[in-house]
Amino acid sequence: MALIKDIYTREFYQFIADQFHRVDSNFDRQKFIKRIFAGNFNEMEWKQRTKHSTATLHEFMPTSFSEAASLLREVVRHLMETNHRGGLEYVIFPDYIETYGIDDFETAIQSFEIITQFITCEFAVRPFIIKYGTRMISEMEKWSQSPHPQVRRLASEGSRPRLPWAMAIPSLKNDPAPILSILENLNNDPSDSVRRSVANNLNDIAKDHPHLVLSIARKWNGISKNTDAIIKHGSRTLLKQGQPEILHFYGLDSRDFQVKNFSVHTPIVKIGDHLIFSFQIANGNSMPKSLRLEYGLYYKKSNGLLARKVFKISERIYQGAEINYIERKQSFKLITTRKFYAGTHQISIIVNGLETERVEFELLHI
Repeated sequence: MALIKDIYTREFYQFIADQFHRVDSNFDRQKFIKRIFAGNFNEMEWKQRTKHSTATLHEFMPTSFSEAASLLREVVRHLMETNHRGGLEYVIFPDYIETYGIDDFETAIQSFEIITQFITCEFAVRPFIIKYGTRMISEMEKWSQSPHPQVRRLASEGSRPRLPWAMAIPSLKNDPAPILSILENLNNDPSDSVRRSVANNLNDIAKDHPHLVLSIARKWNGISKNTDAIIKHGSRTLLKQGQPEILHFYGLDSRDFQVKNFSVHTPIVKIGDHLIFSFQIANGNSMPKSLRLEYGLYYKKSNGLLARKVFKISERIYQGAEINYIERKQSFKLITTRKFYAGTHQISIIVNGLETERVEFELLHI
């Protein structure tokens, strides 16, 4: 199985060395490659290789950050002009700006705006938000009005209060008000990737300030189909939590429906296999009704307690007296982001935020 750290190949480093030699004839390509693979490179994990690559590149760049950043921007421009696609391995470019440019605000801002059009700088901007506060947010607000969608996305994605795998920004978790103007600028953006980022930013905010997101939802409601979709996706955590106000906002009440014949077809599941379950959902009203169907999976934790994770099944309008049969599979295949513990687990059906009975099943080791 290929590992993420293996994106850093000798061919990649040779290509990078050639690019920097093209803009700076003093760049020693052979020595750069030798330094990259010196020491314990093979034992390094992905993040270690990233930092090692950044530090090694720094050894061969001008001592002045301004000059080094200029060379880096020139390399990026050339790669974009030649339609070279920037993969994850190129994260060393924004990492270079983050690591060595934190004290040169103007040069770093200029560099981020260029580099993010090739490889996202969403992680690298966060130390600048922490250090420069409103000054950095002001620049990001300008980015939100850029003609380049990658730059506009950086404004939203880089300012997410809870960006996964990224440095935390406690000030924005406590008070997201400084970034609301960024989201306002992007709430009807023509780019799908930008709109998804806005929705993810809202979802981050909802985890700490649910009523603020509800207020935004009411304000943005009806601006456009795209904006309505942003609101819905940005409210997904609140919907999974069964937050009454957001359920009411979408007309999802807990009356006049029935869950029938809820059954777990695989009461014993081995790690690596699937849980299979089914049920019937009935609209008990003679009028059409919106029903949001989810299931709650209660995973057994290492301490023996159960922790629920909610998965969406569907959301649509059921006609009067309509009955529908639902069958689903839930994978217990081993993944890096979740560890499974053998023992008794539970599953429930959730309709419009209201949880029905739980059913137990046993998870066994392979």
